[in-house]
Amino acid sequence: MIRQIFALSLLVWGMMMTPTPSRAEPRILVMGDSLLAMHKLLGRSVSSSVERELRVRVTDMSVAGARFLYRLPISGALGLNITKQFRQGDWDWAVLNGGGNDLWLGCGCMRCAGKLDRLISSDGRRGVIPGFVSRLRQSGAQVIYVGYLRTPGITSPVEHCTDEGAEMDRRVALLAGLDRGVYFLPLADMVPHGDRSYHAIDLIHPSFKASRMIGQRIARIVVENDPGRVSHNRIMTD
Repeated sequence: MIRQIFALSLLVWGMMMTPTPSRAEPRILVMGDSLLAMHKLLGRSVSSSVERELRVRVTDMSVAGARFLYRLPISGALGLNITKQFRQGDWDWAVLNGGGNDLWLGCGCMRCAGKLDRLISSDGRRGVIPGFVSRLRQSGAQVIYVGYLRTPGITSPVEHCTDEGAEMDRRVALLAGLDRGVYFLPLADMVPHGDRSYHAIDLIHPSFKASRMIGQRIARIVVENDPGRVSHNRIMTD
């Protein structure tokens, strides 16, 4: 009898000492253009920053030059159509950007009203972007839509796209306001006037520094809205 009580005590003690299994880490899919794809081969892209901050694995399908309105048949296989970058999976988060190449390369950021409307309507409810975001939400993922950097006030090839960028941000913010599972991350406030350190030498794409900071902002959104999966003290700070 004493042996049985002792064995039972050991069993109970063992159960108490065994850590309760935590929920699996969040599964994160990244899609978009060169804002997110820049420095990927060097391991210093936005997704690399998210991985370091949250200490989780991130699947990055972003491709430089990608658009939403790419019609060439081969564009899907190459990932040049952002909607074709999606991969089926049990994703908790989808990080997304795009539209800049559609406006800059598609219509030179001039007379782009029609193309902008095709991307996302003035009220944020219709267009390719809302349709794709809705598809991602139906898959069960929460969505973070990332805006674009602004130029540092120094002439760059995309300097004349400022108004279009501001209008795109406004519309995507409206879209995010329609669904509690969609978050808009604007980057219009990131670059101080005259500071070149946030851009690559072309003054278009993010520098290592900017990619790291964008990843940190994305990680913060994940932590603040998925507390059961990633704790606040898991974020690494520089």
